[in-house]
Amino acid sequence: MLQSIVHWNCTGFRLLSRFCIEFSVAMSILAYNGASIIAMKGKGCVAIAADRRFGIQAQTVSTDFQKTFKMGDRLFIGLAGLATDVQTVASKLQFRVNMYHLREERSVAPETFMNIVANVLYEKRFGPFFIEPVIAGLDPVSGEPFVAATDLIGCPDVADDFAVVGTASEQLYGMCESMYEPNLEPEDLFEVVSQCLMNGCDRDAISGWGAVVHIIEKDKVTTRTLKARMD
Repeated sequence: MLQSIVHWNCTGFRLLSRFCIEFSVAMSILAYNGASIIAMKGKGCVAIAADRRFGIQAQTVSTDFQKTFKMGDRLFIGLAGLATDVQTVASKLQFRVNMYHLREERSVAPETFMNIVANVLYEKRFGPFFIEPVIAGLDPVSGEPFVAATDLIGCPDVADDFAVVGTASEQLYGMCESMYEPNLEPEDLFEVVSQCLMNGCDRDAISGWGAVVHIIEKDKVTTRTLKARMD
């Protein structure tokens, strides 16, 4: 009897170890810290929202990690992926934007900023930064909303409606496709983006724990912090 119990325990331990090894091998480094970010267009406005969790796989370390960064008066970028690379790339982009202001003496347009992001990432294509950027802003001249995303080596994708990145991207795609409507007013856009992000994160174990939403309009930027499930 004792021998059979020991045999069962050893077999179970081997199966569990094998599962853990296979899971860690299959898991992308982009999902190591967890993140979920949405950018969405509205009528003369644009929104960008990100969760606040910083974790190491299933372990939550903090619930106030910054994933969206202001790069201009009406320009934000959200960075999902490896937390160390998020902070490194944010610093590099801020430096590039400051140099652009000094050289050109004008605000950087969202499309120009997208090309700056693509250039920074493509420079490191043989040892890339493990991040997924999403850009949201208003054109400083026309006021048109702009949303774009790139992959980890800087290939840009300009969106007509919304862009999602992060570990809950599949869930966020479904929510956004269900709830998005063209020409949403700022308050309606806030409600749609918030519901999409909160419900998407509720279905993802490694993102969530609250969210930050920025609504960018021509004359102001409104930032709101959302409370979410803490489990």
